[in-house]
Amino acid sequence: MSLTVIGVRHHSPACARLVGATIAALRPAHVLIEGPADMNQRIGELLLGHELPVAIFTSYADERRRHGSWAPFCEYSPEWEALRAARECGAETRFIDLPAWHEAFADRDNRYADAELRYAEAVGRLCESFGVDNSDALWDHVVEMGPGEGLAERLTAYFDVIRGDAEAGPSDTAREAYMARWIRAALADAGDRPVVAVVGGFHRPALLRLTTASAAAGPGWPEIPQPPDGATARSYLVPYSFRRLDAFGGYQSGMPSPEYYQQLWESGPEQAARHLVTAVAERLRKRGQAVSTADLIAARAGAEALARLRGHSCPARVDVLDGLAAALVSEALDVPLPWAVRGTVTAGQHPAVIEMTAALSGDRHGRLHPDTPLPPLVHAATAELERHGLDRAGEHGADLLDPRGREISRVLHRLRVLAVPGFRRITGPATGIDPVLAERWTVQTHEQRLTALIEAGGYGPTLETAAAARIAECIDQAAGDLGALAGILFDAALCGVTDLGEDVPERLRQGVAAGSDLAVLGRVLAVTLALWRHDRLLGTAGSEALAVVVAAATRRILWLAEGWHAAGAPADRGRIAAVAAVRDAVLHAAAVGVDRVAAVEVAARVTADRAAPPDLRGAFYGLGHVLAESFLEDPAQAVRGAFAAGTAGDWLAGLFGVAREPVLAPGGVLGLLDELVTGFGAEDFLVALPALRQAFEYFPPRERETIGERLMAHRGVDGYARDLLRTTVPAEIVAAGLALDETVERRLAQAGLISAGETR
Repeated sequence: MSLTVIGVRHHSPACARLVGATIAALRPAHVLIEGPADMNQRIGELLLGHELPVAIFTSYADERRRHGSWAPFCEYSPEWEALRAARECGAETRFIDLPAWHEAFADRDNRYADAELRYAEAVGRLCESFGVDNSDALWDHVVEMGPGEGLAERLTAYFDVIRGDAEAGPSDTAREAYMARWIRAALADAGDRPVVAVVGGFHRPALLRLTTASAAAGPGWPEIPQPPDGATARSYLVPYSFRRLDAFGGYQSGMPSPEYYQQLWESGPEQAARHLVTAVAERLRKRGQAVSTADLIAARAGAEALARLRGHSCPARVDVLDGLAAALVSEALDVPLPWAVRGTVTAGQHPAVIEMTAALSGDRHGRLHPDTPLPPLVHAATAELERHGLDRAGEHGADLLDPRGREISRVLHRLRVLAVPGFRRITGPATGIDPVLAERWTVQTHEQRLTALIEAGGYGPTLETAAAARIAECIDQAAGDLGALAGILFDAALCGVTDLGEDVPERLRQGVAAGSDLAVLGRVLAVTLALWRHDRLLGTAGSEALAVVVAAATRRILWLAEGWHAAGAPADRGRIAAVAAVRDAVLHAAAVGVDRVAAVEVAARVTADRAAPPDLRGAFYGLGHVLAESFLEDPAQAVRGAFAAGTAGDWLAGLFGVAREPVLAPGGVLGLLDELVTGFGAEDFLVALPALRQAFEYFPPRERETIGERLMAHRGVDGYARDLLRTTVPAEIVAAGLALDETVERRLAQAGLISAGETR
């Protein structure tokens, strides 16, 4: 028996050629591939005849974690070439790695995330030795642009350096031990025929060591791990795209610029370089950028010169990109060129550079064969769309007063929450308290719709169950982000999801209890209370989860407000609105545990706290006035104590934002307020005026007129209050005039021209 372990870099054309040639030459009994072993009974699905790229998507969920993972394949993936070549020579094919749901992949969204990224020190030494910028340029220099002869030896040397003497982490150790068991079983089963294993190059040294050290095979093929009790794990093929494969777009593995490497795979390096220049020029011209023939000639000449300087037989990818940048970008660059570093395209890149990387990414999209098995959610969603006529592109309406309209709205919102592209709401309610009772949507066909539905299938078999699971996950992710939490709860209402699970109320309570922004807490409380009280339209009235938020947010606002010390802070509408939301919760939600007595006690303490912001003191004065007939021994004294020129308007803003009734009601505090404002000197009144005007903006015009009428009656003045509200002279000028009068009279008195207090 003989074993050949080919160490590869995922999505490398050179490695794919080596794999195909090796399998064709050896015609092995078994071809073993680094891939999810739980797909071994379904390898035939991969060979149905899809248009690449495609990926194996695995979803996993248990009580403590939810995870999604992809194993993508394109035409130049060594793993895909191994599948193709094995079928052609009649070899048995098996995946030999742990399933993607296994804890060994818990921190990884992509099975083929490059191992050398986790061992950057060795890669850095190699880059320094070869005089290149990063691992991608190093790989092109050593492998893709190197001669075909001796490729296996170069790969061995490269991966031996990458692995070095470093100890692998627990994840790699577990995976390598499992893969070694498959290799030993294949060797025992193959007899005198060869066995070929195709694995990530980082794993090759360890697998050879483990296989040699334990030559004896176990009884038969290794068992495939099963998910823990209570957990669900599902795997399906999904269409993939070059955009998702591109390292510049955030892909964790393989190569950047997948369209370039596709051309390298199909036509070789010279044609790939020419295609790259042409693709960039066409893309820039479509974007309205001037790219002349002279520019292209300069770019090609620069690329060829760089190739010779760097020891390449023809321009490599970075040679062409550097040549294009030199020819097309004349301005100074604020950030490094994206191919000079490894990672995503960063903000601040030159527009031409962004278009260059996009052209190299390509726009290829995979397509599954019609016979490919799909998760139940795809069929359920397709049936829902057809039943409601939503499978047609165009504008669609949903009348929320009509049961069928609400059902249409819920289908569309569930698709939106699951991030299925092609469904966009134009108009509709935005906060849960909007008087909007109809929605308009646009529906468009989208090439990524099937992919998104398959991936969303990990949340559940129907749109309703999948949306509920996704919303519960979002609640977990929101943590202390209360603004996001309010939006998620509204999404639940729009989706018709009323049962979020037994543990969701407690998670909501903890999230609210961690909030520290009064304004945000107030918005959360206002929206949630409205949904809990009134929203029989969306089906959220009386919801247990919403009730938990109402009670927790009320307690949290009261606790935070009592400790808020900023005596000179100006009025803040968000703070005042939070107290108003507490008022409504106390008045209407006693059934869910909102404590009126506690609210009144806090109102009394904050009202008397000279260190509290004046708007909060006024707001809690109003709150206490609304909730209790007598919550202070001397309410008038509390008002007098709050009235200073610099804070009177802010205090009134708080009062008016929470309780306008004390001002408007007969026998209320209007007379006292008039007395206190009249007591201001002209200069003090000028200081107080801007905040006073802002405070009275809480009253609509009709109520301002009522206040004017009562003030005139209080002073025994005849006339029309409306005339006072429509004065043609700005109030600031009137106040300034009064201040000037006072100054003149004071100066006259000082000069002895008039007696003190006398006016002329």
